[in-house]
Amino acid sequence: MAPLPPRGLVPSLLWCLSLFLSLPGPVWLQPSPPPHPSPRAEPHPCHTCRALVDNFNKGLERTIRDNFGGGNTAWEEEKLSKYKDSETRLVEVLEGVCSRSDFECHRLLELSEELVENWWFHRQQEAPDLFQWLCSDSLKLCCPSGTFGPSCLPCPGGTERPCGGYGQCEGEGTRGGSGRCDCQAGYGGEACGQCGLGYFEAERNSSHLVCSACFGPCARCTGPEESHCLQCKKGWALHHLKCVDIDECGTEQATCGADQFCVNTEGSYECRDCAKACLGCMGAGPGRCKKCSRGYQQVGSKCLDVDECETVVCPGENEQCENTEGGYRCVCAEGYRQEDGICVKEQVPESAGFFAEMTEDEMVVLQQMFFGVIICALATLAAKGDLVFTAIFIGAVAAMTGYWLSERSDRVLEGFIKGR
Repeated sequence: MAPLPPRGLVPSLLWCLSLFLSLPGPVWLQPSPPPHPSPRAEPHPCHTCRALVDNFNKGLERTIRDNFGGGNTAWEEEKLSKYKDSETRLVEVLEGVCSRSDFECHRLLELSEELVENWWFHRQQEAPDLFQWLCSDSLKLCCPSGTFGPSCLPCPGGTERPCGGYGQCEGEGTRGGSGRCDCQAGYGGEACGQCGLGYFEAERNSSHLVCSACFGPCARCTGPEESHCLQCKKGWALHHLKCVDIDECGTEQATCGADQFCVNTEGSYECRDCAKACLGCMGAGPGRCKKCSRGYQQVGSKCLDVDECETVVCPGENEQCENTEGGYRCVCAEGYRQEDGICVKEQVPESAGFFAEMTEDEMVVLQQMFFGVIICALATLAAKGDLVFTAIFIGAVAAMTGYWLSERSDRVLEGFIKGR
C-alpha cells in the first residue's frame, strides 16, 4: 500500500519533493553515458616483465623497511640474516608485484613463478640482476639496451647511441620490432645522421648534428635565407636559387572537372564549381561562362535566368506559373490549394459572432442576467414613486414570471440542477 502524504501544507510539500527526487530523472537530466574507451594496445611482454621486476625490487625495499629499523642491532642482524632470503619474505614480496587489474602481469607471474623461486633460493649470488636473468636470459623477452629483435641485433647507429641520439629504434630493448629509426623532426637517413627534407646542417662535429629549417618552399638548402635554396618542394620551381610558385592553372598539371575552374594557390591549386548558370566556365560568376546552362541565356557577357513564365502556360486549372532559378514551376493560384493533384478553392470560414460559441443554455442565462439588471433599474426608479416606471416594473416582473413558468425555462432550470 502506498504511503499517505502527511497532513499540513509544509510537511505535504516536503513529502512531495522527496517523492519527486526519488523518481528516475527525465532523459534530459540523466548524465550522459561515458564514452566507450578505445581498445588499449597490449604492452610488449618485455615491458610487462620489466614492470614485474621493478615492483619486485620495490617489494624487497618495503619488506626490509617494515620489519626492521631501530632497537637491538645485534638481534636485528641475527633475525635479518634469517628473514632476508626466507620463503616468508618472498611470499610477501610476490603478493604486491601485480595490481589486481593487471591481467598481463598476473599471467606472466604464473608462468615464471618457478623461475623466480629458483633465482631467489639458488641463483641470487651468481645473477644479482633479476631483470637480466629472468626477462632476457631465461624467458628471452627482452634485449639489452640499443639492440632489438629475436637475436638482439644492434640498432642503426650502434648500441651506445641508437639512431644517433636523434630518433627511436623500433623494438629497442625487446625481442620484437624492425629496428628502423623513427627520426625526430628535421633529421633523416637510416640512422638519423642526416638533415631531413626542408632542413640544413647548421652545425656538425664528430658526435653531434644540429639541423635548422630552410626557407618555406625549399626542400634542400645551404642556409635559412630565401636565396639559399638548392631544391624546391612540389609545386615550386627553382629560379636563381629562389623557389617561385608554379601556376598549375596555366599548365596541363591541373586536372579539374568539366563544370569546375582552377584557382592557383601557393605550391598547389584548387578546383572550384562553376556558377549554376554556366555549362563549363573559366572562372567564378555568370560572367565567366563558356556556355549557358539550360534555362539561362546570354545577355551581354553574362548568362542570365530566362523567365519561362512569359511564354509558358500551366496546363492545370487554377494554376499559375512561378519562375525559378534556371526553370519554373506551376503552383495553385491565390485562394486555391493543392489536393489530389488539382487546385481546389480554399474554404474561407465565416466570421463567428460574439455569441457563436455559446451554448443555448448559456445564452438563456445571459438573457436572464440582462433582464435582471433591467428589472433592478426599474425597481429603483419605481421606489421613488414614479408611476410610469412602476407600471413598467410590474409588467417586466409579470413577463419574467411567465418566462420562468414556460416549458423552456423548466428545461434550463433542470439542466442547472443536474450540474450542467
